[in-house]
Amino acid sequence: MTPQQEPVPTGWLDLSVPLVTGMPVYPGDPEVEITTALRAAEDGVNVLRVHLGSQSGTHVDAPYHVDDQWPALDELPLERFTGPAVAADLRALAPRTGVTVTDLAPVLPRLRPGTVLLLVTGWSAHWGTDHYLGHPWLTPEAAEAVVATGVRTVAVDALSVDPTPGPGDPHPQDGDGLAAHRVLCGAGGVIAENLTGLDRVVEAQRAGQRIEVSLFPLRLAGADGAPVRAVARIG
Repeated sequence: MTPQQEPVPTGWLDLSVPLVTGMPVYPGDPEVEITTALRAAEDGVNVLRVHLGSQSGTHVDAPYHVDDQWPALDELPLERFTGPAVAADLRALAPRTGVTVTDLAPVLPRLRPGTVLLLVTGWSAHWGTDHYLGHPWLTPEAAEAVVATGVRTVAVDALSVDPTPGPGDPHPQDGDGLAAHRVLCGAGGVIAENLTGLDRVVEAQRAGQRIEVSLFPLRLAGADGAPVRAVARIG
């Protein structure tokens, strides 16, 4: 008997991880703590107290994240956070492998200004485990090839587009550990990280469905980045 195939997704897909106390964060970033501030039974309303870093959960990086002289989050045009999406299926890559121009060759001809490039590593399956730190990463040469197409929005289902240091490894600021960030942000681009559920987007793309992605961040003044509710609209 032929296994029944899942239907190709249509409609809206949530590509965001939930914000919860104790969730994974980039090494050295503020921990996330969400507690009750007010209760309806006692205070008339329910209100949460939220403590987190600007790079918590599914979020975007503005160019200011890596250079004081580059645009902050609220200086970027809104169209930088939405657009038709193209997914690069990189799920066959081994841990801590650099994504090369060759790896992106199947999708590079489809990229245009205004396109949102989704780097689908499959690493969201390791969310909440130590293995999540060992994700594939974008080489500077591949980042330059993306920028050359006019794309200024890149999203990934991993902790970073650059290698994430493990325990005892140098922090990125100690070397050139943010090379892909510098290429993309140096071109005025934004980077979205910690997306989830991109395997469904790959399925939709293979079925010829149109895909639009939105990554609108919180409006934090002068910020390096902010959490987003990342969503895809299929069909």
